[in-house]
Amino acid sequence: METAPKPARGVPPKKDKPQATRKKPRRYWEEETTPSAAGASPGPPRKKARSGEPRPPRSKSAHIAQKSRFSKKPRIPKNASDRKKPQRTLSGAQDPFPGPVPAPLEVAQKFCRIDKSKKLPHSKPKTQSKLERAEAQEEEASVRAARAELLLAEEPGFLVGEDGEDTAKILQTDIAEAVDIASAAKHFDLNLRQFGPYRLNYSRTGRFLMEPVSSKICLPWPPWHRDYMCAREPGSGHYTFVQHLALGGRRGHVAALDWVTKKLMCEINVMEAVRDIHFLHSEALLAVAQNRWLYIYDNQGIELHCIRRCDRVTRLEFLPFHFLLATASETGFLTYLDVSVGKIVTALNARAGRLSVMAQNPYNAVIHLGHSNGTVSLWSPAVKEPLAKILCHRGGVRAVAVDSTGTYMVTSGLDHQLKIFDLRGTFQPLSSRTLPQGAGHLAFSQRGLLVAGMGDVVNIWAGQGKASPPSLEQPYLTHRLSGHVHGLQFCPFEDVLGVGHSGGFTSTLVPGAAEPNFDGLENNPYRSRKQRQEWEVKALLEKVPAELICLDPRALAEVDVVTLEQQKKERIERLGYDPDAKAAFQPKAKQKGRSSTASLVKRKRKVMDQEHRDKVRQSLEQQHKKKQEMAKPPGPGARPSALDRFVR
Repeated sequence: METAPKPARGVPPKKDKPQATRKKPRRYWEEETTPSAAGASPGPPRKKARSGEPRPPRSKSAHIAQKSRFSKKPRIPKNASDRKKPQRTLSGAQDPFPGPVPAPLEVAQKFCRIDKSKKLPHSKPKTQSKLERAEAQEEEASVRAARAELLLAEEPGFLVGEDGEDTAKILQTDIAEAVDIASAAKHFDLNLRQFGPYRLNYSRTGRFLMEPVSSKICLPWPPWHRDYMCAREPGSGHYTFVQHLALGGRRGHVAALDWVTKKLMCEINVMEAVRDIHFLHSEALLAVAQNRWLYIYDNQGIELHCIRRCDRVTRLEFLPFHFLLATASETGFLTYLDVSVGKIVTALNARAGRLSVMAQNPYNAVIHLGHSNGTVSLWSPAVKEPLAKILCHRGGVRAVAVDSTGTYMVTSGLDHQLKIFDLRGTFQPLSSRTLPQGAGHLAFSQRGLLVAGMGDVVNIWAGQGKASPPSLEQPYLTHRLSGHVHGLQFCPFEDVLGVGHSGGFTSTLVPGAAEPNFDGLENNPYRSRKQRQEWEVKALLEKVPAELICLDPRALAEVDVVTLEQQKKERIERLGYDPDAKAAFQPKAKQKGRSSTASLVKRKRKVMDQEHRDKVRQSLEQQHKKKQEMAKPPGPGARPSALDRFVR
């Protein structure tokens, strides 16, 4: 008896009847589809049947527009029916505001960094497409920045008096009583008369304060004494380094404190006079210009390095984007030290005697030096000579300051003049004012406020805005101290002015001095230790070379045609021929016996004769034009000369 074979394992049994197609379940957010015919079950829409008519040809411009990622202008449908309907959400509700958030045009133009007026005259299509993509990316970035500005809720404040009231007569006690408790606590005095005078420096984030002190009256410290006291508060990092100088021993005292909570972080005695002090790229390292050499300390007061090639340093400036520490010395040398590798980049001789006045331009990292002959010189480590020299005063220059935009420079001299100069290529004075005692120290705030220290008085002038020069007619605020001023600096992102004087240190409140909002990726005052370490790695990878420091940073994105032509001319003179000239004619190889030696020589000679005939023709045309110009009769106003007979 025959039996039916059993199906193998894994083989599905045959089905006699076809299974009915399962109905696709409809979600609650999908619209109900109407059946196309009676009795037909709802399902996905069928594809349209192809007609016999040929498709219309697609234009080339439409293909290019679809291929490009960025378009110059968004395509706006003409008819309302062409516009897409707003998308439905999971709940079935429609978005009442479809599309991206519109950005204000004025705000977007403020963040725009491209100049469409300058275009390449003869650019290749590939280069032009790259430029268009770059412009589209810049426009998109400016629009995103304009939208994100809505999140910056903080606005700059200002001090406005009543009708007829002079704001310069308002005292610091009145301002401290009017503000909140947290802001009032930022106004304080440190009575350290025995350790003065003071120089100070805030960190870039504004959380740390550093004060060097050079004292002329000091207690008789024993030569072996070195006091260390370190403290650290979790989550805090305000460091103050204080150094004092004694009359007899010239010993310096350095301390670090949290200027908000007034807690001492560390304190050391360097047993030497201190000229200046400055933070490096972070608050963990600081440079101290002592009597003989330059020293590097950490935030606990431990000496890390002693740089003996930088001797007799009087002033310090740090360039954060280049990791360069600029030092001015008594010997007249301006030295650039690369702190990332610990090497001196260059040492420039200013040839102007002792250097005690120095400031940096935050816009282009150019160093400004004030000299005793009344001039201010601008220096870059890439050039051994000054980039520019400006005659500012009839006497020696006492102080120099440059605003954050790099547009205005303020100088004060021994002639008691306070002048504001325009640095946008003209270097001309915009305004000046005669001060009774003359300003010995100057500083700019982040929003363009100017402070000048004159003896024991501090005057502050304000302008119309951040990009406008301060008005020197009427002071904005005035404050009298208990000693002569020896250091001034505005605290970043805080309406606070720090003043170091012979009587100690004073923290004053200046409404409207600082930027209310900070960039968390660049200067974050609330960053942790891990975030600071990651920021240091990124900053080192993005370090700008010292050779790129120049007066106009925008010139780096342009082609220097003059220098390129000069280099080509020098290369031709050095080699004796033009390597980029037209190459000699090389005939192509042909088949069927047409590439014999005689044929190749004949073709070469034919091309050479043609080029020779073209050159002769051009020279004859030039000679003919020259003869016509010489044979042209002189004009009616020209007088004949006796030397005309020698003209050929």
